[in-house]
Amino acid sequence: MGAKTCTTKPITDIFTSSDTDINRRLCRRTQPMRVLALGLGRTGTSSLRLALKELCFDDCYHMMSASVENPPDCLMWSDALAAKYDGKGELFGREQWDQLFGHCQAICDWPCVAFAKELIETYPEAKVILTTRDVDSWHASTMKTVHWRATDPDLKMLAKFDWAAGMYQPMLSKFWDCFWDGDFEKNGKRCFEAYYRNIRSLVPAENLLEYNVGEGWDSLCEFLAVPVPKGKAFPCTNSKDDFVSRCRRRNRMQWFNVLFRLAVAGGLLLAVLFCAYVVMHRK
Repeated sequence: MGAKTCTTKPITDIFTSSDTDINRRLCRRTQPMRVLALGLGRTGTSSLRLALKELCFDDCYHMMSASVENPPDCLMWSDALAAKYDGKGELFGREQWDQLFGHCQAICDWPCVAFAKELIETYPEAKVILTTRDVDSWHASTMKTVHWRATDPDLKMLAKFDWAAGMYQPMLSKFWDCFWDGDFEKNGKRCFEAYYRNIRSLVPAENLLEYNVGEGWDSLCEFLAVPVPKGKAFPCTNSKDDFVSRCRRRNRMQWFNVLFRLAVAGGLLLAVLFCAYVVMHRK
C-alpha cells in the first residue's frame, strides 16, 4: 500500500476518456471546507452529493471522485489507509487532506468515513451531516453493491492490467477489509451502529444534522442556512441496479482499454518486424 507513484494516464485509455490524472500531492486548498457529510455509503450519499452541488457546495468529494473521475486519488487514499491501519508512512494532517480535496467545499461517502474523527478535528469550522438509514436495509443494500464491488473477481483481475483499476482496486479492498474488521457480512451491522454512536459523541449537537435523504430539501437547507431551490426535485440516484450496472460497464470499458493497448503494441511490433524484413531483403 502506498508504494505506487502517480503516473499519467495511458494514451490508449480511449474508452474511459473522462478519467483525469491529476496528482493531488501537488495541489493545495482553493475552496473553504464547509460540510463534512459523514454518513456511511448506501445511506443516500450519492444523492446528497448532487444536492450539495445544487446548493453551491462545489465540489463535493465522493468515492466516485477517486474511482471514476481522478483515479490517482486512490494512491493518496492508499497512503492514508496504510498510515492509519498499518502504521506505515505519515499520518495525514491538514496539509495532506488539503492536497487531496482542497478543491472541494464538502466531502461524503467512503473512504472519507474511515477518517471521520481526523476530518472533524482538521475542519472544525465545517458543519457535519450524518445521513442515516435502517441498519437492516442498509446492510442488505451494501451486500449487493459495495461489498460485491470490493470483492469483484473481475475488478481484481483488471487491476493487474488496467491503469485506473490498478490504483482503485487495492485501495478499495484495503479499506473494505480494515473498516469492517475483516468481515463485512459478519461485522457490518455492529460496525455501523458503533460508527454512528462515535460520530454523535464527537460533534456538538448544534453542528450536527442527522438526516434521511427522503426528507428532501427543507431540513437540509435550514441546517446549511441556504435557500431551498425553487422548482428543483431532490436528487434520487445510484439505486442498487444503477450501481451494479455502472460498475459492470466500467469493467467493460477498462477491458476495452487493455485490449486496445495490446492491439496497438502488437501492431507496432508487426510494423517493426516488417520494416526489418524489408531492410534485410532489400537488393
